[in-house]
Amino acid sequence: MQRRFCVSLLFAALAAIALPASAQSDVHKQLAAERFTIVSPFPPGGPVDTLARVLSDGLARRYGQAAVVDNQVGAAGNIGMEKVKRAKGDGHTLLVIPAGNVTINPTLMPNFPFDMQKDFVPITMLAKAPNVLVASPASGIKSVKELVAQAKARPGTLSYASPGVGSGLHLAGELFKQQAGIDLLHVPYKGTPPALNDVLGGSVPLMFSNLPATLPFIGNGKLIALGVTEAVRSPAAPDIPTLAEQGIQGVAVTSWYGLMAPRGTPAAVVDQLAKDAAEMLAQPEVRERLKAQGMTGAAMKPAEFAAHIRDETAVWARIVKARNIVAE
Repeated sequence: MQRRFCVSLLFAALAAIALPASAQSDVHKQLAAERFTIVSPFPPGGPVDTLARVLSDGLARRYGQAAVVDNQVGAAGNIGMEKVKRAKGDGHTLLVIPAGNVTINPTLMPNFPFDMQKDFVPITMLAKAPNVLVASPASGIKSVKELVAQAKARPGTLSYASPGVGSGLHLAGELFKQQAGIDLLHVPYKGTPPALNDVLGGSVPLMFSNLPATLPFIGNGKLIALGVTEAVRSPAAPDIPTLAEQGIQGVAVTSWYGLMAPRGTPAAVVDQLAKDAAEMLAQPEVRERLKAQGMTGAAMKPAEFAAHIRDETAVWARIVKARNIVAE
């Protein structure tokens, strides 16, 4: 009797161990059954498109199915998001999206057409790129301490440029103002190039920018790097201190890009795609491909990514409301 009981326990244990493998096999078969569409809501050549193509290449090899990148450009990314929202939630239509569309626009845009908690399922963060506060040499500012001193001596007269109202870099500036206890004048532009040109020319003294865009000018002395908006120094520029090191806490602002699926996508499929993406991002050739655009892989488990989105959305909502920022 005792022997039969032990044998029964053994078979039960073996069955329990075998279930995950069987379930994983079923998910793999499901994903390999149809072609993939990776929606990039922005034009070819940028970081979103690069990441979409990394996924396209990896999924095609892994599942033996065609995987196409669909650049659905327009309406600040909303056209591509709408396509994914309406797609079947089976793991074959995916969205690569930057942080601002996920954590800023829901608060910034009064008629934002999506419910990010209900319309999409977070899969994983894919990559991130550091941001940096830079100064024009013409400003005479060489450190965060000098910037704060000048701003307090002349409240509201020292200005900083950003790629546009409501951009992540604009909100980084507002968060910096709040945490430093100073008042800076925001000068919005339509994109990074014109903003950067005016800072290089000295007509605007300060700018929050992606580090990759400014690093060449920091290297040749045309811009002065005051601090990175990261919790730790960037491997791409280890000599640039963080803002936190210089006494400005709570301004850890990173540009990141994530992967999402339509609502209704099964948890097992989401988990498998997150695992697939993490393995792709760990490949040396992919790391080099991202490094060329100033990015590093930043894979997360789905639950971690969902929590990150919730926390960051709450932070930006407070900033947008406190500073009365309205989308143009």
